[in-house]
Amino acid sequence: MTETKEQRLAREIYENVGGMGNVEKIIHCMTRVRLTIADYSKVNIEGLKAVDGVLGVVEDETLQVVLGPGIVNKVANLMVQEAGVKLGENFPKSTVHKDAGRSNREMAEAKAAEVKAREKAKHKSNGFKRALKSISNIFVPLIPAFVGAGIIGGVAAIFQNIMAADSSALSQNWVSVITTLNIIKNGLYLYLVIYVGINSANEFGATPGLGGVIGAVTMLTGMDPKNPLPNIFNGDALSPLQGGIIGVIFAVWILALVEKRLHKIVPNAVDIIVTPTIALLVIGLFTIFIVMPVAGAVSGALVGSITWVLKVGGAFSGFILGLFFLPMVMFGLHQILTPIHIEMINKTGMTPLLPILAMAGAGQVGAAIALWIRCRKNKKLVQLIKGALPVGIMGIGEPLIYGVTLPLGRPFITACIGGGIGGAVIAGIGNIGAIAIGTSGIDLIPLIAHGRWLGYIAGLVAGYIGGFVATYFFGIPKDAMKETDADRE
Repeated sequence: MTETKEQRLAREIYENVGGMGNVEKIIHCMTRVRLTIADYSKVNIEGLKAVDGVLGVVEDETLQVVLGPGIVNKVANLMVQEAGVKLGENFPKSTVHKDAGRSNREMAEAKAAEVKAREKAKHKSNGFKRALKSISNIFVPLIPAFVGAGIIGGVAAIFQNIMAADSSALSQNWVSVITTLNIIKNGLYLYLVIYVGINSANEFGATPGLGGVIGAVTMLTGMDPKNPLPNIFNGDALSPLQGGIIGVIFAVWILALVEKRLHKIVPNAVDIIVTPTIALLVIGLFTIFIVMPVAGAVSGALVGSITWVLKVGGAFSGFILGLFFLPMVMFGLHQILTPIHIEMINKTGMTPLLPILAMAGAGQVGAAIALWIRCRKNKKLVQLIKGALPVGIMGIGEPLIYGVTLPLGRPFITACIGGGIGGAVIAGIGNIGAIAIGTSGIDLIPLIAHGRWLGYIAGLVAGYIGGFVATYFFGIPKDAMKETDADRE
């Protein structure tokens, strides 16, 4: 039976990471297979990068293999199926003793390499990186929901804008359609704190159901609006979802600490009754009266600061944000922006950051088109661009980053400049925000708030042109313009 592309990729990834026995767990996001590796000394990074279909490799606490959208979930599922587990589950330990048949010297060398790799990973890791990893693990499983619900909400918003402009443009039957679409969208956004609570519990080691309950607590369901609970710090009334996603993540982290401690001290006979009851009561009260007021103040200050910076800095702020977003993506720092986007949407109805940051992808697209034109003799590069450009236009930029611009060096820098130009246009126009997250590129157009999508398109065009011009004249490596040996064969 002929091996499919996905099967080949799964096999070759395993071959270059030291085999299935060197993998502890696999998950994936929109473009990357994320592998938890047992022994990094067994990983052949260069061999992994050379695998046909691998667009890039990111070394972190998890080994991230960039494959691109669509194919990534197929490959990841094939890999876990072969191991007999599900995505996110720990791989079974090998029953064969790893030292069997090896000499004392070989065992000593292997042990030294293992310790060296462990120490290297330890030095690479720090509190900030661990926090980023946790945020990523909490929100990555929700990305498909963000994308689907966001697009559905965007379509509903378009219909609503049409009816607001001209009530006779659509029949009243469309009101039911709009209502239905909004119900589907709200299936995510109305209960997002619960999903985040569950994922946070999974990440921090608490019981997922308890994490979901703590998330739901912030909704203050059952509170009488005429007799609201007080903010113990200033006497004001608490409002539902005060503190938002940031507060939920922190509260569930504390829940995990408390629950683990209770499991150690509560007798086994009553653990199933006592531990969840005490944990929910203590952390529930802590969440309502401490976390919600404090996290609410923090998130309010954060949103206010970002709004102030964009208002005062204008086009310059937009340029800086658009310029540096691609390096943030490269280092995984963009994950920390997800809860910020959500908080801005909750407090102001939109996130003005997302359209600005989306311009980084526009710069990539412009740079890729310039490379296509100037380097058309390089058939391999052109094929990579052809494969990565369509999804890049739709806002998924990692295939272009890791497959095209970053390996060439200068085009990555000129693409960043294009992103900065697009960001400057968006921020210069002002008051352009997205009502939901999860998409970028042209896919973000339906999500632009208040019908200001023409301003967003102007930013996209500026980003395309900026990335194209900067790359065409200043970002083309001479080697990339030449015909490769593979092209001559």
